[in-house]
Amino acid sequence: MSTDISTPSTVDHVDAATYHSVVQFLYAESRLLDNRHFDSWVELFTDDARYIVPVRLNREDGADWESRSKAFDDTKQTLEIRVNRLNCEYAWAEQPPSRVRHYISNIEVEQSAIPNEVTVRANELIYRSRGNSTNIDLLSAQRQDTLRMTPDGWRISRRWTALDQSTLSAHNLSMFF
Repeated sequence: MSTDISTPSTVDHVDAATYHSVVQFLYAESRLLDNRHFDSWVELFTDDARYIVPVRLNREDGADWESRSKAFDDTKQTLEIRVNRLNCEYAWAEQPPSRVRHYISNIEVEQSAIPNEVTVRANELIYRSRGNSTNIDLLSAQRQDTLRMTPDGWRISRRWTALDQSTLSAHNLSMFF
């Protein structure tokens, strides 16, 4: 799958009912993350899922992302490890716990060449505050997901999220995108 999400695609858009169900899935997923229901969130991934956040570059040759280095390159199993770590009493990066809001917009849903899968392109804005601090983190990103329809509903089989910032002011990246 191409990660060039800036070029309009010639793939057919889905019908209104499918579009609506995908949008509702994305909103429900965001609510799970915002409410720190990480165990339920990770169950939204297929067993063969990939979760990729590339490193953004600022280069004169126009390259946007580092092809070999990634901020995150997870499978469902490594996401579960990260979730278990956040759920334990020694998750110092999340003391006090972050208050996070995920805003998803500009959602485009296209039928994939693979039956029962759709490609979803969206923008994401993440707001995070911690404790009594007046400092906030505001991260924007472009995202491309592959969602697969399963007997349990939509599931994420691939997520590729590119943060717009190449240098982050966030204290840590203990949140999910």
